[in-house]
Amino acid sequence: MAHRLILFGFLLCTRGTLSMKTLNHVTVRTGGNVTIPCLYDDQYKLNQKYWCEGHLWTLCQIKAHTNKTAKWQVTDYPAKNIFTVQLNNLSASDSGYHWCAVEIGTHANPDDKESLYLTVKTDPDVSVVSSSVTGLEGGNISVQCFYSFGYKTAHKRWCRFKDKICYKEGRTNTSQNSSVQISDDGRESFTVLMTGLTESDSGWYWCSVGDLEVPVQLFVQWDTEKYRTSDNAGSAFPTCENDQTARHDTEDRNGILLLLWIAGPLLLLLMVVLLTWRIKRKHNGALVTQAPDATSMTEGPLCYDTVVFKKGKDHDQDQISTRRPADQDYEVIYSAVKLH
Repeated sequence: MAHRLILFGFLLCTRGTLSMKTLNHVTVRTGGNVTIPCLYDDQYKLNQKYWCEGHLWTLCQIKAHTNKTAKWQVTDYPAKNIFTVQLNNLSASDSGYHWCAVEIGTHANPDDKESLYLTVKTDPDVSVVSSSVTGLEGGNISVQCFYSFGYKTAHKRWCRFKDKICYKEGRTNTSQNSSVQISDDGRESFTVLMTGLTESDSGWYWCSVGDLEVPVQLFVQWDTEKYRTSDNAGSAFPTCENDQTARHDTEDRNGILLLLWIAGPLLLLLMVVLLTWRIKRKHNGALVTQAPDATSMTEGPLCYDTVVFKKGKDHDQDQISTRRPADQDYEVIYSAVKLH
């Protein structure tokens, strides 16, 4: 009966560890820094992640939570189902068991977790020149891993974290047309050469010597110079300059549309005012033509319709004529006046 209780307790404490993945035994130099990757199941994207320290899970102490400021920093990347723990300024007292964990918090389904052992010492048995390397797509990267004399005959490997595929010494071709070559110089270091890099090669790896590991993060970036050359030759890949030109063209086009949107109503209003003014002016001119005043009638040449000449009192007989004699003084009577 006691054996059954012990087995039940063990299963209860270890339930969920198959989901979480991390490294096994990491070595770090005293006063140094290291970033630990922790891979979790897709169903835990929204759960709280944390870092716990202690030999036993039931007695471990939480040292950092996701997005909470503390001595160590936990950062979650839900799109990749991974969170990282940044450990800074490590000391020998930090050596021991640590846990990557996802908060679930029910008796039937306890928190998902996975442990690793951290060794902090002045002269670590395994180390790397840089824990972060960057390469160009289609290019190569080189990582140098160091080991102590006691691990000279141990197996050297380069492992990928997301699927835990490990490459041994020698040359290995991958399915992405890239290759991994591991060469041991026999002088306490070995070199990992990755050629023909692709974007899918980005991620976490580790140098492994025996049972010791050191994590390394690889970033694969686009070769912008290569795509610029290809674009000039008619390739479909755009360059940064073309992107900027297209963006500027779009901004100019938007500016013109905005100007038209503002100026359009103003131009329409101006046209209506001008049209109204012209109609009103034409109407006033018609009124003046139909009813001229006395002043306007006196302007311009006068034409007489009928002119009658009448003799003066000194003559014996009154005589009316439409012609004017040259030698006599006549009084002029106007019959009608027409204005042209």
